[in-house]
Amino acid sequence: MDLIPERDTEPAAPGSAQRDIVITGARENNLRDVSLRVPKGRITVFTGVSGSGKSSVVFDTIAVESQRQLNETFTSFLRNRLPKYERPHVESVEDLSVAIVIDQKPLGGNVRSTVGTATDIWSVIRVLFSRCGTPSAGGATAYSFNDPAGMCPECDGVGRTVHLDLDRAIDWSKSLNEGALLLPGLSVGSWEWSLYGGSGRFDNDLPLAEFGEEDRRLLLHGSGFTVRVDMRTASADMRFEGVVTRFERLYLKRDTAALSEKRREAAARFTVERVCGACDGARLNAAALATRVDGLSPADYARLEISELIGVLERIDDPVGGPVAAAARERLERLAGIGLGYLNLGRETTTLSGGEGQRLKMVRHMGSSLTGLTFVFDEPSVGLHPRDVGRLGDLLVRLRDKGNTVLVVEHDPDVMAVADHVVDMGPRAGSDGGHVVFEGPYERLREADTLTGRSLRRRTPLKGAVRTPTGRLPVRGADLHNLKGLDVSFPTGVLTAVTGVAGSGKSTLVSRVFTAAYPEAVVIDQSAIAASYVGALDAIRRAFARENGVDAGLFSFNSSGACGGCAGRGVISTDLAFMDPVTTTCPECEGRRFHDEVLQHRVAGRSIVDVLEMTAAEAEKVFDDRALLRKLRTLDEVGLTYLTLGQPLSTLSGGERQRIKLATQLHRTSGVYVLDEPTTGLHLADTGTLVDLLDRLVDAGNTVICVEHNLEVVKRADWVIDLGPDGGRRGGELVFAGTPAGLLAHPTSVTGRYLRRDPGVGAASASG
Repeated sequence: MDLIPERDTEPAAPGSAQRDIVITGARENNLRDVSLRVPKGRITVFTGVSGSGKSSVVFDTIAVESQRQLNETFTSFLRNRLPKYERPHVESVEDLSVAIVIDQKPLGGNVRSTVGTATDIWSVIRVLFSRCGTPSAGGATAYSFNDPAGMCPECDGVGRTVHLDLDRAIDWSKSLNEGALLLPGLSVGSWEWSLYGGSGRFDNDLPLAEFGEEDRRLLLHGSGFTVRVDMRTASADMRFEGVVTRFERLYLKRDTAALSEKRREAAARFTVERVCGACDGARLNAAALATRVDGLSPADYARLEISELIGVLERIDDPVGGPVAAAARERLERLAGIGLGYLNLGRETTTLSGGEGQRLKMVRHMGSSLTGLTFVFDEPSVGLHPRDVGRLGDLLVRLRDKGNTVLVVEHDPDVMAVADHVVDMGPRAGSDGGHVVFEGPYERLREADTLTGRSLRRRTPLKGAVRTPTGRLPVRGADLHNLKGLDVSFPTGVLTAVTGVAGSGKSTLVSRVFTAAYPEAVVIDQSAIAASYVGALDAIRRAFARENGVDAGLFSFNSSGACGGCAGRGVISTDLAFMDPVTTTCPECEGRRFHDEVLQHRVAGRSIVDVLEMTAAEAEKVFDDRALLRKLRTLDEVGLTYLTLGQPLSTLSGGERQRIKLATQLHRTSGVYVLDEPTTGLHLADTGTLVDLLDRLVDAGNTVICVEHNLEVVKRADWVIDLGPDGGRRGGELVFAGTPAGLLAHPTSVTGRYLRRDPGVGAASASG
């Protein structure tokens, strides 16, 4: 196949003096010596199937090299405290500008991080209350729940309190010797248990329910003396503290991030969380909550939806508060303009989706007066309804028109359509990718003979003949979050798409309410998965062990087979303190991760290293174990043909993780499967493959429910449940339930309106 890309020969825009970002010889990951010119001051979309090399060009080459060179401008003292970036595998990258990466990684933070604090809008609101609020609580810090001057003293500004549930922590019917203390670390005979059982203050054989009031108080809350505790190698006098006091110190009044995951999970089983009774969840102290601006308290401002708060701020026009309110309103309007008007400033950032977090990051930069930057986006359309994708395009154009370069990794045709330049990577994925197969405007890409071009020309008709449901799974009175007492039935034995704009209540209805009502439903989400999730690697190790008569652990680089020089990592990273880190291939194993003895053992002439470098399709030719072959084939069936068996799961995208989970379910029957936006990260060509797989699940006798914005899925569903009419408080209602053809004719559904605009529905109307 000719891999010389089509190129756009059109001249630069009139009056344009900007140069191009020039990449020469990029070899990061699967890139095949890519040389490329990316126009500055333009919007460039990079597209191509998953694994084709898009992210390797944009993030691993351009963004990393920009950030690496920027860090080199700082002093060695600062560089040692900044993230360290290795030089990418590329001959040169010229004419770079400073890159701002806006990815889908969670905003992070903790319970103290909210939409208001993350966008810095709450700082403006605090100034407003400090200048105009009556009665005044003081300066701006008096309205901060992250400052002692403003935080609620009962919950320390968190808005909720966590308490030890004594009935979970203690079996009152048992004695200390019988194991009445159920908390982590307090098993009978442990040194921590001996703080109580060896104190001499209690009858160790008396059930705790029969303890007197003083003994109970001492056990739970006592202190003021020491107990001699015998440990494995020594004895020590330790301060006595009651069971409740000790638990609160260890788990509730400290940063639990330092605890092991197992320890945190164990402690969580014994706690109960409640809204703070002192501030009713508002986080602020009484003085701050008593303050009013135009009749509303800071708590009211935090709870109002952004679209409603804009209207409130418009009413403030006095000389002191007016300019402050206008500054806050300007920032809020940016959030509403990108489709986040349904959020409120009090919403914790840890509860936001990846797409919502990415859009918040975008809005942060819209108020900046800096120009000449390179903004790098990772699939910003994720989680967006077609209506909101248009708003996204407007935001990208505004960033460009301020004098910035915008680079977008994206699959959505509507985002490609706003681009000035498109780079299509391919022709396929993995070892079959890594080439630039097209460069030019979107209109020419639609005509190109590439996988993306052909997919853009494809027209998927609306489904005509739909399956007949075999039953119903009703949900009654759903009122969680913004749901307004919904009564809705999910048909069984069919493919159901749950649609609606962002914030309409889709995920709440399906992932929270439905799964709670039907806990037997299998949820296939995009969360992290265990290394042995598919089970193919374990089966391969057993095959090697059986063939060679040795232990299976020898074929794991996390076990006895690991190279001693690099501990099975294959590389040795050297931290040079004030300089960029240097990663070198391990000289002992030459990057193979195993010690030499392991490589002598073979199956069909291949070593374990050879097999781990294979794709599933290639490995099928090596092994004859039926169970293993079935697992390998499922990876191909879900479109992951480009992944090698040894690729770390930590490097997979959310969509790839979801498809691996789907692969484990393909041969099961009579189940109910729930998927949340399964097309995330999928190329147009892969979306059709995914729906084919969902159809297979349904045809095998299963029920499949998808929360989805992608109209390709909606058109091929048997049943559609559309929520709305909008997001937040204006959502949470059932707009439509029926077949795709019925949604097409619905007069008020936003999803129906965009479905009518789809170029493929005409074919369905003609055939139906």
